[in-house]
Amino acid sequence: MGLSLVWLIDLFVRRAYTAAGLRSHTVEVDADTTIHCWISTSLLPTPTSAGADSGLGSKKQPKPPLLLIHGFGPRATWQWRSQIAPLAARFDLIVPDLLFFGGSTTRSPQRSEAFQAAALGRLLDALGVAPPRRARVSVMGTSYGGFVAYHVARAMGPDRVERVVIASSDLLKGPEDDKALVERADGRGGVADLLLPRTTADMRRLVRVAVHRPPRFMPEFIVRDMLRNLFSDNLEEKLELIKGISLANKDQFQLTPLPQQVLMIWGENDQIFPVAKAIEMQKHLGGNARLEVLQKTGHMPQMEDAGRFNKVVLTFLLGAPKSSL
Repeated sequence: MGLSLVWLIDLFVRRAYTAAGLRSHTVEVDADTTIHCWISTSLLPTPTSAGADSGLGSKKQPKPPLLLIHGFGPRATWQWRSQIAPLAARFDLIVPDLLFFGGSTTRSPQRSEAFQAAALGRLLDALGVAPPRRARVSVMGTSYGGFVAYHVARAMGPDRVERVVIASSDLLKGPEDDKALVERADGRGGVADLLLPRTTADMRRLVRVAVHRPPRFMPEFIVRDMLRNLFSDNLEEKLELIKGISLANKDQFQLTPLPQQVLMIWGENDQIFPVAKAIEMQKHLGGNARLEVLQKTGHMPQMEDAGRFNKVVLTFLLGAPKSSL
């Protein structure tokens, strides 16, 4: 087997996380479910805390906690790699792999985004991220992770969740939106065929629709390496996750306003979830939600224009509470 470029990049990504003060950690959140995450060292349990108070790893003044929830595609470390350093300077971070991504798994047959959110709630409990021991957590999710973030905020409420960032995530998605997405891609197959590439041709199609300015030339060996090392694990379970999304089932899900302040951040040229859907979604979320559209970006503004994305997010998360104005 030849040298893997993805393996080398992954090495640098992991070093970026450790340099920002995060460590790899695995938590059994219940008898069926295990979640792997990267967390700030201050959230790690100390050896002396076992059996006593499950204290925090650092005696320094804790920073406010922030939960980052990734979408479909590569594991969490890749999707948030451009945010880790600036966010870790101001927050204690929890960056989990969602179930069936990275090192997270469950024996439960449930596959909805609400089930993912419940598992993350148990992860926060296990890490002691809850008042009064910690400040309220803020939550940021991108794409499918935005679905999960909404459920986390709604289930845990304003007593535990302070602010919410929903990036590139259409909470009003329905069957007609899926059909339109497939047509924008090239009309072949369904949404699962687009989001779960199985060939290099599928991989190239996903890049074309997800990125505003995709690379003009991608060597076949690099595409093959990405497909094998970033997109090939747990395909059947991920297909079940797509089928298990409850947003389109109006008997299971109704989009209602959140009590928390909400930032919606979107790429102007998003072809997965067009910005027109963001405008419609903002109306449903009510007066606590505001929308920021980043020009010359597609479905991954956190990677395509990381500097602008980070500035907008930090301004929102560090801003004064609305009630104090």
